[in-house]
Amino acid sequence: MLLCIDCGNTNTVFSIWNGERFIATWRTATEHQRTADQYYVWLSTLMNLQKVEADITEVIISSTVPRVVFNLRVLCNRYFDCRPLVVGKPECRLPVDVRVDPGTAVGPDRLVNTVAGFDLFGGDLIVVDFGTATTFDVVASDGAYIGGVIAPGVNLSLEALHMAAAALPHVDIARPENVIGKNTVACMQAGVFWGYVGLVNGICERIKAERARPMQVIGTGGLASLFATGDALFDTIRDDLTMHGLRVIHEHNGNG
Repeated sequence: MLLCIDCGNTNTVFSIWNGERFIATWRTATEHQRTADQYYVWLSTLMNLQKVEADITEVIISSTVPRVVFNLRVLCNRYFDCRPLVVGKPECRLPVDVRVDPGTAVGPDRLVNTVAGFDLFGGDLIVVDFGTATTFDVVASDGAYIGGVIAPGVNLSLEALHMAAAALPHVDIARPENVIGKNTVACMQAGVFWGYVGLVNGICERIKAERARPMQVIGTGGLASLFATGDALFDTIRDDLTMHGLRVIHEHNGNG
């Protein structure tokens, strides 16, 4: 079976693909100090608790945190007796082109989302991913990644506001009942929620105008569903987009 690992700046997600579907998904905090042995104890314990029987023989990794890749490689070699495929490394081929300025390093997560979006929906896409950063990835009609936009993530913005302004508390992200807040928490929630709805809609509209063609907007990441309730212009929301992309890339490299 295939183990897909998506390591982001905040969380790392492990999903097991049995050839037909993902049978289990788990999430842990991203920590570069975590050893291969700790990963295995954590993963095997969860598999036993949920009675997941999986003979993992192949692994694919996407990581925006280079420091964790070494221990994930050791995990694969030591406990699964395999060499993992790592997105962004020369030996990992992509089924789409990457057309950006020479010398530009594109985050593996953005490449994976591009592959998944094109496989599921075709070309002319804007993939909006709500992670530590809020990213907008533009997919051409032939599936190529042609650039995008990076904005501060929602949680990052809230944390910065709380840290920089001594009188402002830490608040949860939620859709407020009204735009005009009657207290500090409501004011902050309105600013963040409606501010990001405006940011998503505004950037997507500008991308569409610059491309001068109809484009689908695909939302992914944990907060996509929340912001869709505020009239964010998503045509589709896919929480499993990154895992789907990892599976497609794995198959493209002659595996699966």
